[in-house]
Amino acid sequence: MRIIVSVSEKSESATLDPRFGRCQYFAVCDENGSVSEFIENPGISSAHGAGITAANKIVEFGADIVITGNLGPNALRVLQASDIKGYASSQLSIKEAVAMYKDGKLSEISMPGPAHHGA
Repeated sequence: MRIIVSVSEKSESATLDPRFGRCQYFAVCDENGSVSEFIENPGISSAHGAGITAANKIVEFGADIVITGNLGPNALRVLQASDIKGYASSQLSIKEAVAMYKDGKLSEISMPGPAHHGA
């Protein structure tokens, strides 16, 4: 299982970045919260459509789960079309966020959050 966590830095001690489309990186984790790699978010530099760009990268990477703060309507639509579930978390460490997901303590994102324009 590939779990993706939105983060602001390339560090296993990084905390979750609640901005999916504008986060710096995605941490690729296993179900134990061990990070195998970091992916640069191509959406961060997009003038428009950051969430869509980020979501397409996650789909391309073959993720199963995304843990982030919220997902805008377009990003959520892209992920749902590929059967990737999104879960909402606060700014926890990567390991804490994955542990909460495993324990069933994170809410599935079924409704989009606000779409953001620009940074």
